[in-house]
Amino acid sequence: MTTPVERMRSLQHTRQFLEELADPEQTPGVPDVVRARARRMLRHYPEGAVLDILDGALPAWFRWRDGASGEN
Repeated sequence: MTTPVERMRSLQHTRQFLEELADPEQTPGVPDVVRARARRMLRHYPEGAVLDILDGALPAWFRWRDGASGEN
């Protein structure tokens, strides 16, 4: 069973992965089509402030590691 902490961590790591894919300095050799798709996906992907809101509004589904908003 996936825990609220694991869900939150998955959102954080997915954003980081997409950001790395979108940046040619971090991931050289990635095809342009993949890089462009990562940028499009990031356009509407939840940022840190939204994750804080999820933590406060839906703690049974999304939770920071120690239970405090904004902690990684």
